[in-house]
Order: sequence, then C-alpha cells, then structure tokens
Amino acid sequence: MTAIAESTTGTRIVLGKNQYGKAEVRLVKITRDTDRHQIEDLNVTSQLHGDFTAAHKDGDNGLVVPTDTQKNTVYGLARDGVGAVEDFLIRLGSHFVNEFEWIEGGRWAAEQYFWDRINDHDHAFSRNKSEVRTAVLEIVNGEKNIVAGIQDLTVLKSTGSEFHGFPVDRYTTLKETSDRILATDVTARWRYSAAAVEAGIDFDAVFADVRKRLLTAFANTHSLALQQTMFAMGEDVLTAHPEIEEIKMSLPNKHHFLVDLEVFGQDNPNEVFYAADRPYGLIEATIQREGGAASHQVWENIPGFC
Repeated sequence: MTAIAESTTGTRIVLGKNQYGKAEVRLVKITRDTDRHQIEDLNVTSQLHGDFTAAHKDGDNGLVVPTDTQKNTVYGLARDGVGAVEDFLIRLGSHFVNEFEWIEGGRWAAEQYFWDRINDHDHAFSRNKSEVRTAVLEIVNGEKNIVAGIQDLTVLKSTGSEFHGFPVDRYTTLKETSDRILATDVTARWRYSAAAVEAGIDFDAVFADVRKRLLTAFANTHSLALQQTMFAMGEDVLTAHPEIEEIKMSLPNKHHFLVDLEVFGQDNPNEVFYAADRPYGLIEATIQREGGAASHQVWENIPGFC
C-alpha cells in the first residue's frame, strides 16, 4: 500500500523510501567468567524496513515494532556475548527479520571503541581514543551486505613524502617540496561480497589484517602525493582479500608548516613545525576491482564520501 494525497497542482503525493529505529544504543559488555575480564564497548543503531504506510498516513502502529523494543533487543542479545561486531549485527538483523514476518529487512550499524589494560591489570582499563571500528549491515530481499571500517586512525610520516609538479597560477603560493611531513586521519570502509558473508568470514581476523595493511602501505610508500599513498593502501587490501569487493577512503591532509625561525636568528632544518587543524586538503576515493559495479545500494545509507 502506498500513501497517496493530492497536491495543489494535482500531482499525487506518495510515501517514498523510509526506515525507522533506535539510534546510538550504548552497550558495554563485561565478560567476567574468569578473573581476567574482557570489555566490549559499542554504539549500535537499528533501523527497520517494511511497509509502514499505515503508520505514516493514518498513525496506525499495528506494524511498528517500538524503537524501545529494538533497544532492548540489543541488550538481550548481548547477554549471550558480542564477539565480532559484524557477527553481532547479523544476529541482530536476523532476529528482527525472522521474528516479525512483515519486516522486510533493515540497516544495522555499530561503532566499537577500544580499551587498553592498565599495566596489564585483570580488570582495570583506560580508553584508547586513537581509532574506532565501524560496521554496517543492510538486509534487502534476504541478502546480507556488510560494510566494515575504521575511522580516526591517525598516522604520520616525518619524511618520505614529496609534493611537486603541480600547476601554478597567480593564486599559487605553495612551494614545491621534496621532503615534508605526511599526516592524516584514516577513515576507510570496505564492502564484503554478499557471497562471502553468506559463506562466513572471520571478521576479527580480516579487520586486524586490513588495519595492518593500511598502516604498512602508508609507512612504506614513498609518497609523491597523498592520492598515491591512498591508492597503494587500498590496492594492498584488495589484493590480499578477495572477499572484499571495494574500499572507500577519506584522508584529510593534516598540514604541518615549517616555522620561520630566521627572525630569531635560528635555522630550521625541517625540525620545528606548526600543526594546522584547518583548512585542510581532503582526499577521497574508491578503490575497486576492475569490472565491479559502479555503485552498490548499501552505500545509499552510509553517510560520507565517494
């Protein structure tokens, strides 16, 4: 059923794509079955797809699974363990699709935050704010598509980066350099093939290896441009992981400008810099397999970049 109304121009007004759910459910799971405790810290969002025309048109809530129920389901499923964040989202999404016959699918997303042990203590932790693990599951027509990722992974190279050969016009003041600091906050999102998700993936192992490869490629690529480094990072991930169809990255160029110390009678052999927070260059790209789809529906519901 489609909600229809008449506009003043005589054009029918209909309900388009829609979803609803509970956003940012904060979940902390402590596993304490041994003296050495484990902590899992997630921020989970649940959104359901289905025919909710009656709710939008008439306020009929007969098919509206309360957002509070969605919140409680996150906590209830966590009681049996969390595990890999992607696997937890699959459990969550499968629950709603299987429990309510009118739920056609949905979108489930999570951010995972990390904690380090204090002096290897069994049950004392400090929050590691260096990065966030992300995952999104979308179920459409029974097919599960997963986009995993990492964000706010701050990296820096003190040398091994150049930038020259660029166009120059009357507004260009930037000087060419053969030795500069290269720094960025890596945000990367990669899409698994639906077939691989169906067959089963060790998501924790893949995440760890993708993270390692992103860091290694950043460190080992002698960079003539941040674009070059980005492509090398994505290329290495796709070469190593056939289960990943494509990877999208957003790399802000965290500029470090050499401070002029001549006014103080001092030299500055590339040692003292001013770290600027804005404005900044923003480099974004999709690295994918040749012949792959130009776009996939799962990206429609993921804010961000190309």
